[in-house]
Amino acid sequence: MAIKSTLLVKVRRFAAGIDVSREAVKLVVLSQRLRMGEQMRIEYLGAVPLAAGAMAGGEIVDRTAVTRAMREVFADLPRACASHTLRCAMALPGSATLMSSVPLARFGAAGELAVARGATLAGLEPAVLVEAERMAGIERHALAVDWFIDGAPSRAASVAIATAARQHLEARIECAAAAGVTLTAIDGEPHAALRALRHAAMLELEPHESYAAIWIGADGVYGWRIDDEAVTADMHYPAPEHADLADALRDLVGGPEFDCALLGGELELLDGVGFSVADIGDVLGCSVLPFECRSLGDCARSLCADLLYEPTCAVAFGLALRGVME
Repeated sequence: MAIKSTLLVKVRRFAAGIDVSREAVKLVVLSQRLRMGEQMRIEYLGAVPLAAGAMAGGEIVDRTAVTRAMREVFADLPRACASHTLRCAMALPGSATLMSSVPLARFGAAGELAVARGATLAGLEPAVLVEAERMAGIERHALAVDWFIDGAPSRAASVAIATAARQHLEARIECAAAAGVTLTAIDGEPHAALRALRHAAMLELEPHESYAAIWIGADGVYGWRIDDEAVTADMHYPAPEHADLADALRDLVGGPEFDCALLGGELELLDGVGFSVADIGDVLGCSVLPFECRSLGDCARSLCADLLYEPTCAVAFGLALRGVME
């Protein structure tokens, strides 16, 4: 038992987040000792530019260019990272992923049986795939689907479903493989960014403060309201129900006043909708704090100083964070 405890103190888990955006491939590597409560360590931050046209929205147009950039950014890993097994994750844009929560009762007898046994049953999968096909409007053989039964005690059981066109996942897996990288997970960009923003809030804000998490990506602005560490509201712009970004942000205002808004992503894209960081603060009625990696853990000496203060690193950081937490 003493030997096991000693090993847990010394062993670190390493994880990498790979963000492929319109302009660059970014890589964040985090590590943490297996003993819970140890501070996160930022082992590496890197970015390699992508040629114009390599990406078109969520689609990888030039796989050779993306593979080359991935190979180059991994080639600069310090020896301490390269000598460990990395759990590597990439992300899909929010526009390429559809998510839904369906009442378990809608699945009839199969759903009732799943609740009775308290587990996800293979017998429920055909009905889930039918629902995913209906959501996406694409035949199921062309879809990648992930799902689980959400049986939180505070509400009726439901089935959470995430689906995306298989071609988007296959393109990322193939580019990574060609670069010598094995992926262990693919996440959604908005969810990865939210994970990073919530981690920043945990370290920089007082417990139970109400705050807004805002992320700006190529497919729009995403926002979440966090009260008592739980997401209580969300928004996305552009969307048919919102006249402008200010209107969308007001969806988050109802409730206690915000203490702060945490902001990550491509901030320069706000110019395209006639908005600014100050405007976000005015609508939400609070100060705005840009996402930075610098204050989120110990930092290796060789890190790129510019990227430490770069809000666009939120997705890559959130992806790596998933790896060290799982």
